[in-house]
Amino acid sequence: MMEATKKNDQLINILSAVIPVAVAILIGVQINIDLGAWTKVLPHVIGLLNSTTALSLVIGLIGVKNGNIGLHRKAMGVAFLQGAVFLVLYILYHVSNPSTKFGGEGWIRPVYYFLLISHIVLSIGVVRLVLKAIYYALTNNIVAHKSIVKWAYPIWLYVSVTGVIVYLLISPYYV
Repeated sequence: MMEATKKNDQLINILSAVIPVAVAILIGVQINIDLGAWTKVLPHVIGLLNSTTALSLVIGLIGVKNGNIGLHRKAMGVAFLQGAVFLVLYILYHVSNPSTKFGGEGWIRPVYYFLLISHIVLSIGVVRLVLKAIYYALTNNIVAHKSIVKWAYPIWLYVSVTGVIVYLLISPYYV
């Protein structure tokens, strides 16, 4: 039993490092794969996914607070799947389209960049926390699940909500 837990923890640690590094490499290399014009709609789909992820997270919280563990599990499972779809679409968009420059000026500019940078940094850190929370839930280690969720949930919700705000602020500049 301990060996399986150790291996799962190692897998979570590896995924927690590989996912952000892979995304950074794919975006940082500035490759431009022609996937077609349909990819131009992806920022809007991604913005919608961030919105529905935030909603799923809130529904999950309401479920657990009301003792409806079934609703909690479904909502959190949906949020996790939305996060996975987000990741795939985010990569598809960024390998097939140039980065969009923020055109706002004045006080909104530092606000935008603060939200963007905090969103990015916390999205990297939350990967491990979410994977651990899901693992603990699936293995019915509720004490450990509750302990990690104290950190994972607010960060994940912040990342989802700031993703929506960042999208709304930059959306006028998509071409």
